[in-house]
Amino acid sequence: MRDGLQTILSLQEDMHVVGMAKDGSEALLLVETLSPQVVLMDIQMPGMNGIECTKRIRAEYPGTIVLILTTFADDDYIIDALAGGATGFLLKDIPGEKLAQSIRDAVSGHFLLPSVIAAKLAARLSSASTTVQVMKSSARAKAEGIKWSEKELEVTSLMLEGKTNREIAAALFMSEGTIKNYVSGIYAKIGTNDRTVAIMTLRELNNG
Repeated sequence: MRDGLQTILSLQEDMHVVGMAKDGSEALLLVETLSPQVVLMDIQMPGMNGIECTKRIRAEYPGTIVLILTTFADDDYIIDALAGGATGFLLKDIPGEKLAQSIRDAVSGHFLLPSVIAAKLAARLSSASTTVQVMKSSARAKAEGIKWSEKELEVTSLMLEGKTNREIAAALFMSEGTIKNYVSGIYAKIGTNDRTVAIMTLRELNNG
């Protein structure tokens, strides 16, 4: 992988590969001695991994740009890499010319985030946002000591089973419109209009 990258980048008239490292510790040492403008950083390496190395480089040599080389399997590390100061992500199967241009873009001040990685990041942020909403709704419900009517308890029980309003209506021999009213009342007591948040909050309250 390293040899391939060196070959590709050495063909660029405006680029020069000053060093290659087999792990994070060696990479950190080379940054100290060679002062590269850009570092292409793998994530999974023996010893010091790419995330830790990125944090060290950005803390000790803030003028050095670090681009993370990643695969789809590495998305667990996206947040850590961003927090560590990475300037962007490149997919390992990126074509040579696009790799070179991406490096130029990074030097010009652009943040690089492939659409696939951006989608994964958005999904994680959305999940985190939902978790925060659930925590807030659950805390509010516990603080206010919410009381459920017998019918609301029946509806919430079926909601927790993942049933739709129509399925709940059929199970309770009620109209779908009536069930919607009950569900709206449950939402109001919890403090959300999102069914996913409502169900997760109800599950949290039941467990609490």
